[in-house]
Amino acid sequence: MKIVVLDGYTENPGDLSWEGFEKLGNLVVYDRIPTDATSVIKHIGDANIVITNKTPISREVMNACPGIRYIGVLATGYNVVDIAAAQEKGIIVTNVPEYGTQAVAQFVFALLLEICHHAAHHSNAVKNGEWKRRGDFCFWDYPLIELAGKTMGIIGFGRIGQAVAKLAIAFGMKVLAYDTKQDVIHNHENIQFVSLDDLYKNSDIISLHCPLFPSTQGIINKKSIAKMKDGVIIVNTSRGLLIVEEDLKDALISGKVSYAAVDVVSKEPIEEENPLLSAPNIIITPHIAWAPKESRKRLMDMAVANLEAFINNSPINVVKV
Repeated sequence: MKIVVLDGYTENPGDLSWEGFEKLGNLVVYDRIPTDATSVIKHIGDANIVITNKTPISREVMNACPGIRYIGVLATGYNVVDIAAAQEKGIIVTNVPEYGTQAVAQFVFALLLEICHHAAHHSNAVKNGEWKRRGDFCFWDYPLIELAGKTMGIIGFGRIGQAVAKLAIAFGMKVLAYDTKQDVIHNHENIQFVSLDDLYKNSDIISLHCPLFPSTQGIINKKSIAKMKDGVIIVNTSRGLLIVEEDLKDALISGKVSYAAVDVVSKEPIEEENPLLSAPNIIITPHIAWAPKESRKRLMDMAVANLEAFINNSPINVVKV
């Protein structure tokens, strides 16, 4: 059985092992390949098992590679695969849920605390002699923000959203949660489920943790921003297309949004013309919330377990339309 990993470098830049997959078949790992259909088809060839992170597997690719029996996505999100086409062809598609819950929640607060204190800026200022030149026993170049007593609105209250809520409560914050699933239950005096409009209206900080669906694409836009508090902070560690980036830039320029922090953008790697690159008061990081070694190791182990279960005719974590 031939196993092809199409874009292995992001998951494993050299600090992990592919040994688990090597035990299951004849493994070929490409660090990265061009993502056009012709190149993807060429690199898959006659493989039965395809492992991908962000390399798209389209209907065209599946039609040209009839040997494919299984597609394992090295991520929780699976929009890079045409699930309907795979299902029609009897190809099993799996993803890896939960592996990065704590890592992403932690990163939300890494971004938020940087906004609150600008620790890196002030450290650099000290090293550049600014503290000595000013002569005061302390100084700060930005307004410093205390989180206790603030309200965080969390859009999408799945595993990651709930983990973020726990950290927010630990910082002394109140949480407003919105989720389309009505069966999400969380009994805590500092967590309140509200409508999306109420969340926009009453949140000091809004953190995005919903999947990218047609219904959520562009959920942060000119109209929704207008409903928010003046000076709101927006954090996005979910999917770039949840935000209309030009609208966010305009809101940052006007001050309606005081700060933003995004780990994801509409097209990745970010393009030179992305409007957020010229927006004020924004932190942009290169999609790394999920990427601590511990998190990637869990991802690798779970991806191997998914394939083992498929080989044993008892597939798990199967994605369906």
